[in-house]
Amino acid sequence: MHKGFMAVERAHPKVSYRSRGNQSGRRVLKGVEKTPTGIRGVDEVTGGGLPKGRSSLVCGSAGCGKTLFALEFLVRGATEFNEPGVFIAFEENEKELAQNVASLGFDLPDLVARKKIVLDHVRVERSEIEETGQYDLEGLFIRLGYAIDAIGAKRVVVDTLEALFAGLPNEGILRAELRRLFVWLKGKGVTSIITGERGEGTLTRHGLEEYVADCVILLDHRVINQISTRRLRVVKYRGSLHGTNEYPFLIAKDGISVEAITSMGLDHPAPTQRVSTGVPRLDGMMGGRGYYRGSSILVSGTAGTGKTSVAAAFAEAACRRGERTLYFAFEESREQIIRNTASIGLDLETWAKKGLLHFHAARPNLYGLEMHLLTMHEQVRELKPRNVVIDPVTNLISVGDELEVQAMLSRLIDFFKTRLITALFTSLTAGGDDVEKSEVGVSSLMDTWLLLRNLEHSGERNRVLYLLKSRGMAHSNQVREFRLSRHGIELVDVYVGSGSLLTGAARMAQETRDSAEAALKSRHVALLRREAEQKQRSTEAQIAVLRTALEAELEELNKSIEQETLNFQATARARQAIARERMADKNSGRAKASKGSGRGNTK
Repeated sequence: MHKGFMAVERAHPKVSYRSRGNQSGRRVLKGVEKTPTGIRGVDEVTGGGLPKGRSSLVCGSAGCGKTLFALEFLVRGATEFNEPGVFIAFEENEKELAQNVASLGFDLPDLVARKKIVLDHVRVERSEIEETGQYDLEGLFIRLGYAIDAIGAKRVVVDTLEALFAGLPNEGILRAELRRLFVWLKGKGVTSIITGERGEGTLTRHGLEEYVADCVILLDHRVINQISTRRLRVVKYRGSLHGTNEYPFLIAKDGISVEAITSMGLDHPAPTQRVSTGVPRLDGMMGGRGYYRGSSILVSGTAGTGKTSVAAAFAEAACRRGERTLYFAFEESREQIIRNTASIGLDLETWAKKGLLHFHAARPNLYGLEMHLLTMHEQVRELKPRNVVIDPVTNLISVGDELEVQAMLSRLIDFFKTRLITALFTSLTAGGDDVEKSEVGVSSLMDTWLLLRNLEHSGERNRVLYLLKSRGMAHSNQVREFRLSRHGIELVDVYVGSGSLLTGAARMAQETRDSAEAALKSRHVALLRREAEQKQRSTEAQIAVLRTALEAELEELNKSIEQETLNFQATARARQAIARERMADKNSGRAKASKGSGRGNTK
């Protein structure tokens, strides 16, 4: 196990225990106090900075940046933390040091004049050491002590140990003097950096300094495939947890920048705001609202499928919303992208002139992956964009293998997500490969994946687009024909029928046939409808004739019934009249009366 971790296990700053005599009281064990370096990324890697009041060793081969690292430690301390510092140099004088760091924006003469920094060049001549026959650090201690007291220094740099002990062949004396130097600096209560040259198979030439120092930082400058990269690693850190991986670092115009990229966790926010894709029908495939803000989008496909066009449409839509967008191009120049996208109705030049669209175009093999990563970080920090386009990420394989590119993109995606930057990546898929596989193997890290394809049919190639995935939203699963015209990007529904998918001329021909067939069916339906209407009208006319005849017959019958009724009534009245004339009722009454009277008289 790493010594730094072993020490922390024994005394982690957050470990607590129940104290004696107090059932509820808790004591917190205090860990190593730290002095922030102010160097971007170093404090994150070291968990807060270098051990306060102790000595740290910064070692590495020539040209790795040891002296610049140490000088920035002093400058940041003087300008940002009000901690004056002393720089003891054995190889370069004050003027040379000031000139070397002027390119980083550090004004050493001004800091020296304001008594924030003391620069002291100590000349060590081996011939003089051999003449005296004795060598110790007493004179250095006096000189260094005076400089510390003169400005109340809190930070000290000794650059380098090799020059200091170049004339000391006795390893026993060397070990004793090294330990004496570290103890003396610790006794002064200053936080110090001592630089050392890397040895053969050891961190330093003498192989002793790394054992005496409380913190050891190794800087490395390597060349792989003719591409140079710089890396930083914390070899040990007594009493403190720290990052143990190699971290790329960049010597930029404003100092050293270390990216503590592997320390990022999955704790970035997940906003619900949506942003347009720049293609209305593509927005419609995502519920009419587009991508999630702060999400990562992958647009993959073979050559010529329109990946850059989709990326440019997204960038143009972002600029129309007034959002600053950063476009990293690895294949085409700024002017070429602007010219080519103008042919499909995208005016990127206007937004570039307004300062909303920034291009960073560079060949992938210009420098290594770490340098690309750091350059992107620097550009994002400087411009603070809301959206980023990287076109294409697959070109980075030329400066690293697939695993290295995956690691870089994983770190880059986390970097964008923590800053709520919507990032669109294009990826080239080689012909014949599985189209549902990204060339650099980062599809699982993406929130939305658009797949573009070329379909060959009837002697022509046509583009299609579909959403392979889009996390957290309902989205279309339909294939759309993807067309580029002077009006922009157009998505057309493909023809799907009889188990086949048709695009381009074949789709238009089939649609023409379908239209003709539909027109023929429409005419047939119209004819049937007219026949039905004619039959209905004919039947209604017949019904009207029959109704008229029926009404006439009914009228005659009614007249006959009425006449017969009148005749019957007339006959009845005639009979009554005849009866009255004959007085039939009266005679009948008299006859009946006579008969009754005779019977009564006989008795």
